[in-house]
Amino acid sequence: MFTGIVGGVGEVKSLGRGRLVIASPAELLPPEGGSIAVNGACLTAAEVEGGRFTADLSPETLKRTNLGLLRPNDKVNLELPLAADGRFAGHFVLGHVDTAGEVTAISRQGDFYRFSFAVEPQFDHLLVEKGSVAIDGISLTLFNIREGSFEAAVIPHTYEVTNLRYRHPGARVNVEFDILGKYALKLLKEGQWSSIG
Repeated sequence: MFTGIVGGVGEVKSLGRGRLVIASPAELLPPEGGSIAVNGACLTAAEVEGGRFTADLSPETLKRTNLGLLRPNDKVNLELPLAADGRFAGHFVLGHVDTAGEVTAISRQGDFYRFSFAVEPQFDHLLVEKGSVAIDGISLTLFNIREGSFEAAVIPHTYEVTNLRYRHPGARVNVEFDILGKYALKLLKEGQWSSIG
């Protein structure tokens, strides 16, 4: 379980044959066999050595996320799992990316930034005005939802401590929609809401 509060940025060292190697700040290195969110995708650290960790990428991960597009020196968002006694912030993020979307526009408004994103229209029912979404693992609030698109405001701190400062229009980003909304929709669709509680 993650919260969408990114701990810092790592750097891709290599990607080949489904193995991703990332240099990480010491405080964000996972233990061997431990979980870590990389651009919002929950991965397992298969090897940890010398300030780096290695993770295997399954075909499903490569299909659903932007991780297969990474190149050496690319910056990635890192978040360690929430500790059981930790303070919860952001929103419930599982690290199970739903799809890769696209940055369509970035504008600056004073110290703040306004990002526009596009996703396939088939996901429109999961977009809720003022709801939550994880973009590359960052917990953001949606607004100005239109068919296949939405916007999010980014505060200066988030911009500085994540890889958003390296993003540009056309960049592919990982999108995880709010898990609470997905479960509610499934229950309503299956007519099981009234049997709860």
